[in-house]
Amino acid sequence: MVGDSIVTAERDNIVATMTDDDLKSVERLRETARRILHECGKVIVGQDQVMEQLLVALFAQGHCLLVGVPGLAKTLMIRTLAESMNLSFSRVQFTPDLMPSDITGTDILQDDRASGTRSFKFVRGPLFANVILADEINRTPPKTQAALLEAMQEHQVTVSGNRHRLPSPFFVLATQNPIEQEGTYPLPEAQQDRFMFNIQVEYPSEEEEYRIIEATTVNTRQPIERVVSGEEMLHMQSVVRRVPVAPHVIRYAMMLTRSTRKEYDHVPDFVREYVTWGAGPRAGQSLVWAAQARAVM
Repeated sequence: MVGDSIVTAERDNIVATMTDDDLKSVERLRETARRILHECGKVIVGQDQVMEQLLVALFAQGHCLLVGVPGLAKTLMIRTLAESMNLSFSRVQFTPDLMPSDITGTDILQDDRASGTRSFKFVRGPLFANVILADEINRTPPKTQAALLEAMQEHQVTVSGNRHRLPSPFFVLATQNPIEQEGTYPLPEAQQDRFMFNIQVEYPSEEEEYRIIEATTVNTRQPIERVVSGEEMLHMQSVVRRVPVAPHVIRYAMMLTRSTRKEYDHVPDFVREYVTWGAGPRAGQSLVWAAQARAVM
């Protein structure tokens, strides 16, 4: 209901204030979103809400954390989404022995045979891609999680004191298994705050589960068509950020965020009882950014 209220206010405000070029870009974005969902539907059965939330975050320049029990195709959803776009894709399987340099890259000493000198050359890690699948992110120690945090927030990595920019667009999709706690490192609160959406992946319906089993017991698979390029995606993200936001919509998102902070008098009683730390301003920003994206979709 909260999201629908913000989206309705945004949608009514778009047509009246955007230019003709912007409106054409909005139509292009809507068509692109429809085609991406269609291509993903060739492989993914059901999970419509999950796929829509992934697209909203993508257009809003946010990151997502997918939480669900094993076997719900979390990894397959992310891989298929990446296949539907002409973007580079990298999958990192997080393990307890994974080090920061394993994902960011490292400096390697090389010999120059022509001059006989030695120099360090930076070899890029798997984070240098447009779409990053961080599989089972809670299985790696905090040191490696922190390296990913810098990439998510700053779109760069720091190795040996040197900063290396990551490609744009940059989108981190992490998965987490909620039922297994042995050998895991719970995500720090600060890193959870970097994700725009915490998406709960639920069990499929009876009919959807039948279709999943039916589709995966044959050897045929429909090819996935690439719908959008990196340059086009960057343009669509900029269009989303230019969507006008009415002052009362900003205030609505702000008041919703402030209502999670028990230090204030107007917060509900259940917040005082169950919430230790309220959401910061980034939560209000994410609400508005996601509303802009969903409104144009």
